[in-house]
Amino acid sequence: MFNTGNVRRDCEKIRMQSPLVINLTNIVAANFTANALLSSGASPLMACEPQEMEELVAAAEAVVINCGSVDALQARAMDCAASAAARLGKPWVLDPAGVGASRFRSDTVRGLIKDYHPTVISANASEISFLAGGKCRCHGVDSQSDSASALDAAVSLSLETGSVISLSGSIDFITDGRELVLIENGTPLMSRITAMGCAAAALTGAFLAVDRDRIQAAAGAMAVMGVSGEKAASPSKGPGSMAAAFLDALAGTFDSESIRYEQRTI
Repeated sequence: MFNTGNVRRDCEKIRMQSPLVINLTNIVAANFTANALLSSGASPLMACEPQEMEELVAAAEAVVINCGSVDALQARAMDCAASAAARLGKPWVLDPAGVGASRFRSDTVRGLIKDYHPTVISANASEISFLAGGKCRCHGVDSQSDSASALDAAVSLSLETGSVISLSGSIDFITDGRELVLIENGTPLMSRITAMGCAAAALTGAFLAVDRDRIQAAAGAMAVMGVSGEKAASPSKGPGSMAAAFLDALAGTFDSESIRYEQRTI
């Protein structure tokens, strides 16, 4: 069961242990993602070369794969990284950014899920709905659906794949198909900052590195994202200052009492 006190505990463990998180991410998100991980206390390493994946994954505590700007070389690197993570028992997070936008991207994502079983799939409503067999309603990598509309799809996808689903939106839903945690923190301004969802997936990787309870880790990461977003919004004048304030908030002491959540048995 999700425990808010354990979120702060895990934040402190990330700062103390500085887990190495390997990121195969998109060109737009790399800088912000790395800074988000550094702000949380984790140690990011950004990678895209297939030949080094075995060594890097062996050294890492977690792997994060983001398909936001995937090309043929990166797809091969993703396959190598996911294969190594599965074989070595390392937790890994899949962010299927923009899945459904093209056949190549969709085939890449489906292959990773089918062959290597992500620990957590971190995605928006459009992406989850598509992966669960629905139609694509993506606009670039942005969702055209509210998170609540994809909850049934998230439960179905979790039961089908064995992955925990972290469904982001105005309310975040985290489920393993049997248990469900709702995180209600956040601010609409977060949706106007490029790579915020990518940072959520990366932070999920950092939490998995210190807490192998998949529901606790995924929900904890989303709670930290939401609370940090709220903390950053009040002094911000817009998306630019908000992005900097968000990183500052991630680097500060986390207040677990600020988490607004529900949990249910499905």
